[in-house]
Amino acid sequence: MTNEHSGAAAGAADSVLVALADPTRRRLLDLLAAYGEATATTLAGRLPVSRQAVVKHLAVLEAAGLVSGGRVGREVRYAVLPAALDATAQWMAALAADWDRRLADLKRAAEAAERDSL
Repeated sequence: MTNEHSGAAAGAADSVLVALADPTRRRLLDLLAAYGEATATTLAGRLPVSRQAVVKHLAVLEAAGLVSGGRVGREVRYAVLPAALDATAQWMAALAADWDRRLADLKRAAEAAERDSL
């Protein structure tokens, strides 16, 4: 993964991770995944927070690219957008693979140094 690409991916992941840091927003994603789509009023009925709080949480999720809201008549219905989660998971997997490579290299170097000292 190039630095330019990893930097862009990390930047996109930042907003996703910040959005997912809040347990209410994670619960909203769970509910939307279960319902397929729902209004803020429907979601507020399933959470111990006000409808206004749900709308604010949905705005953070929408800004992170995790949900989309679309008008259906007088209602705004929200649905999960999995692409941002997928991109964040790919970034995390690439980061983990890079660290695995670094640790394997360090292990090999330490083992070689130990053999050379014997």
